[in-house]
Amino acid sequence: MLQDLAAQRECKIHEGHLVGDHVPMLISISPKYSVSQVAGYIKGKSAIYIARTYGGRKQNFTGQNFWARGYYVSTIGRDEEVIRQYIKNKEKRDRDLDQQMSMF
Repeated sequence: MLQDLAAQRECKIHEGHLVGDHVPMLISISPKYSVSQVAGYIKGKSAIYIARTYGGRKQNFTGQNFWARGYYVSTIGRDEEVIRQYIKNKEKRDRDLDQQMSMF
């Protein structure tokens, strides 16, 4: 679903991973759109889809939030492979950290 939404804005998600409370993604954005336009579109349309598909909602939910309000963006160049590996290994690192914290 997220891939399809990105494609509707001439963007491509190269890496992405669902992690607990966030979704790190490596996405290329067409110069035709701003980052905020793409992020807002993907977050908004995916929230509606999830609410209707899994939450049993028949209509849009005004005044409620599904995703967090903000987002983090960084440009990449030479470090693209480092970013890809970060995204791929994020869940394992979070799990390891949780395990270490539970020891205290």
